Amino acid sequence: MRHRIAVIGGGPAGLTFARVLHRHGIPVALFERDPAPDARPAGGTLDLHEGMGQLAMDKAGLLAEFHALSRPEGQAMRILDPNGTVLRDWRPGPDERANPEIDRGHLRDLLLGPLDIQWGRGVTHVVPGGRSGATVHFADGRQEAFDLVVGADGAWSRTRSAVSPVTPHYTGVTAMETSLHDIDNRHPDLACFVGDGSVAVYGAHRSLVAQRNSGGHIKVYARFRAPLDWHKHVDPADVEAMRADLLARFDGWAAPALDLLRHGTAFVHRPVHVLPVCHTWTHVPGVTLLGDAAHLMPPLGAGANLAMLEGAELAETIALGPDGLDDAVRAFEERMWVRAGKWARITTAGLERLVSADPAEALALFDQVQPS
Repeated sequence: MRHRIAVIGGGPAGLTFARVLHRHGIPVALFERDPAPDARPAGGTLDLHEGMGQLAMDKAGLLAEFHALSRPEGQAMRILDPNGTVLRDWRPGPDERANPEIDRGHLRDLLLGPLDIQWGRGVTHVVPGGRSGATVHFADGRQEAFDLVVGADGAWSRTRSAVSPVTPHYTGVTAMETSLHDIDNRHPDLACFVGDGSVAVYGAHRSLVAQRNSGGHIKVYARFRAPLDWHKHVDPADVEAMRADLLARFDGWAAPALDLLRHGTAFVHRPVHVLPVCHTWTHVPGVTLLGDAAHLMPPLGAGANLAMLEGAELAETIALGPDGLDDAVRAFEERMWVRAGKWARITTAGLERLVSADPAEALALFDQVQPS
């Protein structure tokens, strides 16, 4: 018997889940609140790990296409101190494909493929129905019942409340994101400064990280410790006021690092929120969660990889597992919680070291993860 399955959210987790089900000939309804794929910027670059994101792409039958679009050279990483002294300059070997980079927009388009997405379908909440699935309540007032609803709707999930009362909390670390465009032609010196991959500058309680995306685009993230309402006297939408505030926060740093802020365009406020480490819930028939909806953690490279792998594994468990739908979901949740808990502990500790009183902690973490 065919089950009626819905996934809420068209990010990496939801798309991977739907794409793997599609590969196995199982229909799924995917609802996304954005009105179109390009309704808002897709975000920066992602590094997909061999045993996680790349494995998910393999399960979706898209690994070759991923390799054609990805940028292995994007794995390069240079670390400087605030004075501009180069402390580490790691470059991948010619066959190094452990964590190649791909733009989020390229990944989204690759996963979309033949999927039929219902765009502009925002969800307000999901109501479990005991042993009889769950009902999705949409922002337009409509309702639909499904045998399984998968919440892949991110940090501020509207599905999560069906299984857990927990909401994200602020870590005390915030980030301001800005972008530079056509950098190779407009700012060739900064293009060399960033290189093919990323450059990071670590100081006490703050850092600047710039990542190269495709097409000559650079994403810049200024991270620092501050109260959640630190910007109440400066509007992030006021570009010049925000630029002045950030330049003051990083006053005295090397000129190339500050130039990343001087030449940035719009600024986007991204405070770092997380769910509790080892977030779990009592199994609720008819509803489950993937990715940030299930285990929001600091953005240190694991989140999207976990989300995609979970989407692929849940889809395969449903498609290939001998057990019933609810038993398959329950078994998947048990596996997800163990793995996600491990990564939540790693990334939480990592954030503390990357934005700490002693910048040497950030360097030591890099050496631990990427020994020379």
